Amino acid sequence: MSDVLYCIHDRKRGTMRALIVEDEPFLAEAIQTGLRRETIAADVVNDGDSALEHLAVNDYDVVVLDRDIPGTHGDDVCAHIVAAYPSCRVIMLTAARTLGDKVAGFELGADDYLAKPFDFPELVMRLRALERRTQAARPPVIEAGGVRLDPFRREVYRGGRFIRLSRKEFAVLDVLMNAAGGVVSAETLLEKAWDANADPFTNTIRVTVSNLRKRLGEPAVIHTVPGAGYRFEGPA
Repeated sequence: MSDVLYCIHDRKRGTMRALIVEDEPFLAEAIQTGLRRETIAADVVNDGDSALEHLAVNDYDVVVLDRDIPGTHGDDVCAHIVAAYPSCRVIMLTAARTLGDKVAGFELGADDYLAKPFDFPELVMRLRALERRTQAARPPVIEAGGVRLDPFRREVYRGGRFIRLSRKEFAVLDVLMNAAGGVVSAETLLEKAWDANADPFTNTIRVTVSNLRKRLGEPAVIHTVPGAGYRFEGPA
C-alpha cells in the first residue's frame, strides 16, 4: 500500500471537500467511501498531473496524495500545495515506521504522521483536529437558533429533539451554521457538500434545502436570500 498525504486548507469553515490522488483503485475507493460517510465530498484522480489540474480549478480543503503516482511525482505535488497554500496542513500516512521516514515526511511539509495499518476513525479524528487548529476557535459543538449540531457524532438536535438527516442535509446545515448568519451561495454549497460529478444546473441544492427545512420544523431557521443564496438565522 502506497504512502498518502493529507492536506487541509485553512479557508472557509464547515464541511470539508477532498481530492484523492491515488493510482490504486481499491485504496482510492475505500478512502473516498470513508470520507463521504463523514460528510466530506471526495473527488478521485489517479496521477499527479490531474491532481495539479483539479487543484487549479476546484476549492479543496483536503488533499489525499499518494507519493508514488504516475506523472508529476507526489513529492512535487505536495511542494506545490505547500507553496501555493501556506496555511495547508499535512498528515502523512505511510507504511514506513522508521524515524528517518518520519523525518523525510515532515521535511516535505507534513504536520502529522500516521503509520499503517490504522483505524479509519483515528484518521478522521486527526483530520478534524487539524481542521479545528486552522480555524478561529471553532467550537466542537455548534448551537444557534435552538439547533445543536455535533460534527463529530454527526448528530443534530432542535429543542432537545433528535433530527435524523441524510449526509447531504447534514453537510448543508454544517456549512450554513458555520457561516454565522452570513449568506451562503448555492455555488458554495455545491462546492462544499458535493463532489465534481454533481451537475451545477440541477435543482439538487434547492431540493436538499427544502427537505432540510421540513426536518428542522417551524419556525424556519434557513432563509432564502433572493439572488444570493441561503442564510441560517434562528427566531428572534
